[in-house]
Amino acid sequence: MSTNQDLFERSQRVIPGGVNSPVRAFRAVGGTPRFIKKGEGAYIIDAEGKRYIDYIGSWGPMILGHGHPAVLEAVLSAAREGFSFGAPTERELELAEEILKLVPSMEQVRLVSSGTEATMSAIRLARGATGRSKFIKFEGCYHGHTDALLVKAGSGLATFGNPTSAGVPAEVAQHTLVLEYNNVAQLEEAFALHGKELACVIIEPIAGNMNFVRASVPFMTKLRELCTQYGALLVFDEVMTGFRVGLGSAQAHYAQLIPGFKPDMSVFGKVIGGGMPLAAFGASREIMAHLAPLGGVYQAGTLSGNPVATACGLATLREIQKPGFFEALSAQTQKLVAGLKAVADANGVPFSVDSQGGMFGFFLMPELPQNYTTVMTTDKERFNRFFHGMLDAGVYLAPALYEAGFVSAAHSDVDIEATLAAARVALR
Repeated sequence: MSTNQDLFERSQRVIPGGVNSPVRAFRAVGGTPRFIKKGEGAYIIDAEGKRYIDYIGSWGPMILGHGHPAVLEAVLSAAREGFSFGAPTERELELAEEILKLVPSMEQVRLVSSGTEATMSAIRLARGATGRSKFIKFEGCYHGHTDALLVKAGSGLATFGNPTSAGVPAEVAQHTLVLEYNNVAQLEEAFALHGKELACVIIEPIAGNMNFVRASVPFMTKLRELCTQYGALLVFDEVMTGFRVGLGSAQAHYAQLIPGFKPDMSVFGKVIGGGMPLAAFGASREIMAHLAPLGGVYQAGTLSGNPVATACGLATLREIQKPGFFEALSAQTQKLVAGLKAVADANGVPFSVDSQGGMFGFFLMPELPQNYTTVMTTDKERFNRFFHGMLDAGVYLAPALYEAGFVSAAHSDVDIEATLAAARVALR
């Protein structure tokens, strides 16, 4: 039997850094990545046979847990019929109908294969629909690894962004304006300076890539008002929050808090694929009419609407619509975060937590941060010790300080108690 260390050394010879997505390399926390062999319900099992309570859930998609019988049966049945056709299928139509039924802000949706592809296409569509080039994103929000989105803030609101990755030309970043999350005054100033040039604003309504930070109601209210006033499209990146924080996603949550609220465009991924490579972007019929083959905005994909992926996603969406699903999921998540907070308080460790639906985050600081700058002040070394203490005890948290966590419907009271027991030791 190969050890995790054996596999990592072997992997580094043929894959850059030994991983196919950077956070998996454990660079932020140190140590050896776990090579996962199998998932069962709320658990994952590594190459050495050690079982962990899984709070990553493939970074969000596994809302039902691993190997849910209804999803497994749907996938096996679809696979027997064929892996891919490069032609339309009834199932991709059914998945589109299911998504639109649950997200009334959209009238049409286009299926793609990844969240990066979906956000890239949504921004291109926004530019095509408005005839404008510039757009706003927020520091700490991650929208995939396309060039124009790998950008950090410039030196002021009069200047546009700077690339955060090698290989991204400055010319590509010149149309991206990066603002501070939850900063209303900065938002107003940016629109006053650039509003008539903006095609769109893209935002994670509850950010999951600076851990868990939610947009405040005043901030979201002002953002909606300014987009409407200046004719910029408001794009909700719900790749992470979609069907994870509630059946109607984050936009339904904000619609309850802000009368009449809705985004102009939405981007989904993760849960809608149930663990398969699948994502989507959608908007009104009028906006989507700009998309090829109807309009001049080009987008295509060989595996878009893949029949096996759509079977997995459709089965997942049907399961999460069952009565009481989100009430139970939210209750388990709240039980976890309240328990962690109580354990931290008992041990005198500064600790703040937040959750929505089956998504949660915690910070080793006394108050919840509102933006990326504050998140970055968290005690990284203390987090790393906590992470490894939990990992050694069989609890798999995100191997980075800046990532949200996920609870699935498969997490039982026994799993929550075991997690809190591990935390009592690790936090001590």
